[in-house]
Amino acid sequence: MKLFEENDIFKILSEAISEGILIVNDKQQIVASNSVANEMFGYSDEELNGQPLNILLPKNATVLHTDYFMGFMRKGEKRSMGKGLDLRGTQKDGSEFPLEIGLNPFKLLRKKYVMALVVDISERKKAEQIIGHWFNIFNESLDEIYVFDVESFTFLNVNRGAQLNLGYSIEELDGMSVLDIKPKLTNKSLARLLRPLLQNKKDKIEFETIHRRKDGTNYPVEVHLQLSLLDKKQVGVAIVLDITERKNYTEKLERTVEERTEQLSSALKKEKSLNELKTKFLSLVSHEFKTPLSSILTSITLLSKYTETNQQEKRDKHIGTIKSKVKYLDNILSDFLSIERLETGQVRYNTTSFPLSKLINEVVYSANSLLKEGQRIVYPQNIDDIMVTFDEKILALSLTNLLHNAIKYSSENSTIEVAVELQGDALIINIFDEGIGIPKDEQPYVFDRYFRASNVLTTQGTGIGLNIAKQHLINLNAEISFESKEGKGSTFALKIPHKIQSS
Repeated sequence: MKLFEENDIFKILSEAISEGILIVNDKQQIVASNSVANEMFGYSDEELNGQPLNILLPKNATVLHTDYFMGFMRKGEKRSMGKGLDLRGTQKDGSEFPLEIGLNPFKLLRKKYVMALVVDISERKKAEQIIGHWFNIFNESLDEIYVFDVESFTFLNVNRGAQLNLGYSIEELDGMSVLDIKPKLTNKSLARLLRPLLQNKKDKIEFETIHRRKDGTNYPVEVHLQLSLLDKKQVGVAIVLDITERKNYTEKLERTVEERTEQLSSALKKEKSLNELKTKFLSLVSHEFKTPLSSILTSITLLSKYTETNQQEKRDKHIGTIKSKVKYLDNILSDFLSIERLETGQVRYNTTSFPLSKLINEVVYSANSLLKEGQRIVYPQNIDDIMVTFDEKILALSLTNLLHNAIKYSSENSTIEVAVELQGDALIINIFDEGIGIPKDEQPYVFDRYFRASNVLTTQGTGIGLNIAKQHLINLNAEISFESKEGKGSTFALKIPHKIQSS
């Protein structure tokens, strides 16, 4: 008589169970199976009855399974099969699937049987693979990922990227809190940050802060903070990006922008200055050329009227005026040419040794012809033995400019003094005058090209002589300076740092 042939108790009970049920005798033959097991392995009802158990196993597992089964039958103990192993079953079409098996031995009519409870764990395996996949992504991410308790702020999990960047091991981080690595945050400030998330006002919060490594160094980070559930408990999840490179790039970009802005501002200032110089130049040319040319034209017109012999004196007077104005115009043109040569670097200097007294005699003699009524120049004393090593023409040009200015801006019956002194290896030549002086607030601009003080605008002049003199002197490692009081006079000083020797 076949097993269960007289009643259907097995079928009634087995069909009520969600697991697959196989009953196998001691010869490893299947003697019964429920519909769940049949469907699981791809067989129709009763099709498995009498079949060897091996048809449900992968070919490479049959030998191992036979040994395992025989040992189990000897011991006869209830157990789960293949604990810790990756068990697989084979369907009728040859495809395999993962499963779990619980084995229950029993005896019936003095024969040994095993009831196998079979569970298809394909879905669970897929879920485990997905979980494992996401865990690998979590753990191997180069970004820092933190899971923490939203009440105590202690870490529940920290990925490898965070461990590497912070310098802590996972064991060290166990028990540490968010506040241990964020020196800029406090309990109150962190709780305030989390409040919109906990109150469901926001799904995500982003902010920048500082992280502190184990070695005490800090680095800037961008934090993306949100809530999640872990074992039905709300937890905080922070994905953190190290933004050191971005900050460095931003700072570099800001510095570059700042530098470019400064350069642009400087260029605009230069352009504005050039436009102002252009305006001053045009005004200068219009005024300084027009006036002497008008005088020349007038003198020439008058000359044509003095045809008598006894009018020679008048003719000489106008000829003198013409010569003076032509010389003045020639000097202006020479100054303009000097500016061009200085700017283009075409000036060639000629340093020689010469007696200082000879040069000053020539400069003073030339200046005497310009003296006003009652003006006088006091000549320096004790300079006959002084030899100067310098560019003689440049020194003469500079002294001539200073003397002419002293005469021009001083009143009649005033004194102009030239004084010389030695200071170590330097020669100081001072020009003192009792003139109108320079307004204090305008003194910083005295050596600027085309500058003319507000108290001399009605006096003829170009405003470029001092500028030219200073540029020449600077090129020759010499200096020019001054002191002035409005209404009292000025003192201009030349300092020649070249070799000085006695003849």
